[in-house]
Amino acid sequence: MYRHSAKGDHDLRADRRQGGKQSAEGHPSGLHVIASCWHDTRPIPFPSSRKRRKNSEYYIYFTAERTSAVSTRKNVLYNVAYRVFSVFLPLVTAPYLSRVVGTEGVGLYSYAWNISHVFVLVGMLGLESYGVRAIARVKDDQTALRRTFSEIWLMQLLVAGMALLAWLIYVFAIAGQEKTIALHLTMMSVSCLVNLDWCLMGLDQFKPIALKNTAVKLLAAAAVFIFVRGPQDLWIYGFAWSLATLAGCVSCWTGLRGKLRPVPVRIKAALAHLKPCAVLFVSVLAISIFRSMDKVMVGALSTMAQNGYYENAEKIIFCLSGFITAIGTVMLPKVSAMFKRGETERVRTHLDASMQLVMCMVCALAFGVAAVANDFAPLFFGQDFAYSGVLMVPLAFTLIGMGFANVVRTQWILPQGKDHIFVTSVVAGAVINLILNALLIPRFGAAGAIVGTLAAEFTLPVVHWICLRRELPHRRLLRHTLIYATLGLMMLLTVRLTDALLPLEGWLALVVQALVGAAVYAGLCLILWIKTNNRAVLRLIPGFKK
Repeated sequence: MYRHSAKGDHDLRADRRQGGKQSAEGHPSGLHVIASCWHDTRPIPFPSSRKRRKNSEYYIYFTAERTSAVSTRKNVLYNVAYRVFSVFLPLVTAPYLSRVVGTEGVGLYSYAWNISHVFVLVGMLGLESYGVRAIARVKDDQTALRRTFSEIWLMQLLVAGMALLAWLIYVFAIAGQEKTIALHLTMMSVSCLVNLDWCLMGLDQFKPIALKNTAVKLLAAAAVFIFVRGPQDLWIYGFAWSLATLAGCVSCWTGLRGKLRPVPVRIKAALAHLKPCAVLFVSVLAISIFRSMDKVMVGALSTMAQNGYYENAEKIIFCLSGFITAIGTVMLPKVSAMFKRGETERVRTHLDASMQLVMCMVCALAFGVAAVANDFAPLFFGQDFAYSGVLMVPLAFTLIGMGFANVVRTQWILPQGKDHIFVTSVVAGAVINLILNALLIPRFGAAGAIVGTLAAEFTLPVVHWICLRRELPHRRLLRHTLIYATLGLMMLLTVRLTDALLPLEGWLALVVQALVGAAVYAGLCLILWIKTNNRAVLRLIPGFKK
């Protein structure tokens, strides 16, 4: 609600009734602001005296505040919707592509794309974080905004240009059997020259990014179903997604039309942004090695078929991990505000309840996937990918490590600005992943990569425990994990028993197993919460009444 002025409600209503009249001082009635209050949104004329000017300033401020809140909610919705779309769209094309190009084709494309992704990361050099922050800081000063934008973009052109040159050298001088696919992925590196998403996000312009990228990706998906008919058409698949990436970047330029234009700047000023970008790039590169290098190493040290199995198994787990990330994204600003108010004990209580809720979810996902993976993979990807189901069973348990680390990171480490702990944990995980991959992949193929990934994912919470052992009750948090893991194991055994006893096959068997597993796990959790009177978790469930 808006603040009452010194005049009182009666005088304010009198002012509103004057709507179309001039005031005693001659202010035209057209000069007014719209009060965005809960019960009255009629125009309020500017005050006719110096004494009342302060109140008008408040109404202007209040309107801007409400508008900003609405804009923020819209930006969050656009961003979340687009991220969810980007994660799940590959699942739409995956069953078709797997059946059309086979294990070798999927593995070959995955190998080429992940190498291309490394060059794209180098070309962008951490601008996804640094550029957004730099633009957001100066967006209210047009002169500083134009200068900052021009300097960062010039730096981007220089770095991305060198990355593109390096990519072309790789394609024509180094690439092996993936050369044809890699050549048609060149537009991924070209897009780094014109990718101004960081500027749009810094200006709070999320709508053009979400809508235009969604449109071009839908067209790319349609092209896959229309034109990719066999292994010989795999280059079309790469070309379609590469072109969609470039088209999405170019189409977003219209969001800057009339808002911003580049100005001449010195190269020295542009290169001044290189160091802070490079610092942020260290963590970006570590995460990339942590997430993407598995498939590059499987393709290089084993066979493309093994990489194809791993690609599809990891794709399912990656999509499920989006639920964990979504929870962390929501909780981070809320917990940051608590720390700012000095409510440390409240944060501890909240973290404990959040850990229980997240562990409840990830244990359900991990043990649930492990229970049905062997039946799901051949049904979803085709019989040629039955081995992907075997890989999904151990890979599913990485969700538990992800969930544990995500809660501590987003509700304790990042809100307090302890970024060095986050970077240390990611780098440690990446190093362990690389070492184990190099040792195990040549002998065990994709299974060796699974071992490396499992070890890396659980390295993160271990590093967090070492760094935060005096601040957080890790034994209590670990106890929550073990409790829900036990319930998950009981669910897994029940699902396997159901599969053995019921003479069902195909999708019907899978649906029955999923329903039985969900019912058993939900029932066990409710019994646990009732027995322990765990209202802390129940309060976090939407719709629960205290």
